[in-house]
Amino acid sequence: MKAVEIIQLLDLWAPKHLVEEWDNTGFQIGDSNREVEKILLSLDLTEEVFEKALEEKVDMIITHHPLIFKPLRSITRLDPKGKLIYNIIQNDIVVYNAHTNLDLTTGGINDTLADILEINNPRPLKIAYEEPLYKLVVFVPNSHRDQIRKVLGDEGAGWIGNYSHCTYNLEGIGTFMPREGTNPYIGETYELEEVQETRVETIVQKKDLGRVLGKVIEAHPYEEVAYDIYPLMNEGKTFGYGRIGETEEISLVDYLDKIKKRLDLKHLIVYGDMEKDIKRVALCGGSGSSFIYDAYLHEADIYITGDIKYHDAQYAHDLGLTLIDAGHYHTEKVILPVIKQYLYSNIKDSIQIKIFSQSSPSCVIY
Repeated sequence: MKAVEIIQLLDLWAPKHLVEEWDNTGFQIGDSNREVEKILLSLDLTEEVFEKALEEKVDMIITHHPLIFKPLRSITRLDPKGKLIYNIIQNDIVVYNAHTNLDLTTGGINDTLADILEINNPRPLKIAYEEPLYKLVVFVPNSHRDQIRKVLGDEGAGWIGNYSHCTYNLEGIGTFMPREGTNPYIGETYELEEVQETRVETIVQKKDLGRVLGKVIEAHPYEEVAYDIYPLMNEGKTFGYGRIGETEEISLVDYLDKIKKRLDLKHLIVYGDMEKDIKRVALCGGSGSSFIYDAYLHEADIYITGDIKYHDAQYAHDLGLTLIDAGHYHTEKVILPVIKQYLYSNIKDSIQIKIFSQSSPSCVIY
């Protein structure tokens, strides 16, 4: 399987339009046509991870954090990062990462963390992106309206909540006159034709619009397809950082034990009132101190994240919010087995690819 095909699979799950402007995410090093038989997954691409890649003779490394984040002035063996990049290229290894898009997407890091910590009804803590919606209107002869409606629904158009294949249909009369050089499905050249047609309306997400329209035109019987596209003010699917949700009422101390067990932690750092029962939990995998106020606005009893600094903790204390620092690494490592399962589920059974994981925190509490 080529690297570009694996990248396309990952882009379907964590699409590029969810990447923040300040981020540097995606295909970073290598040949997109490289045949891949072995993949190594990791949160970061360190020297140790690279050594593991050489040991397992992998063809591709997929990480969460980008190896190349800030602009590089040079790539030489005198600099640790330059040396690492030099050696990756020399060994013909493909490097890809999914960063903010994997934080935001459905089923990504924050949904996975919420599931592990038994948080019900998780929704974004801070909205970062709302999928624009369009109304697509297609005029089709009655003989082909069922076929066009099926194409629309099968391609992902017509979703309203948990209902798919939603359309609205109006029958009417379409008129046209084929001109010289045309090859009409119905009618004769220079003769005005009337056709019983159906106006089929549906909703399409922006990311799907081009593909859906292409499939409709391909399936439509007319040489020239009549269609309209209208931007909508309706709220589309939202994507955001962190999650807020509910859990069964439980004492904070008991919930801390659950966090340690589920994330395989020996220690947690807690800032705030320990003598409380909790029901509403906010979280953000990785470094989420910038969303402390959002957790407060959502009336969370506690906020779980990583990389809490002194003044972050003081700010949360002033808001009356209890902070739990579970570590950047431990709140993001949960995604590695999910990536592995996603790839295995979407790669054809006839294609044999081995996937390894290698990741370890850069520090430990001794």
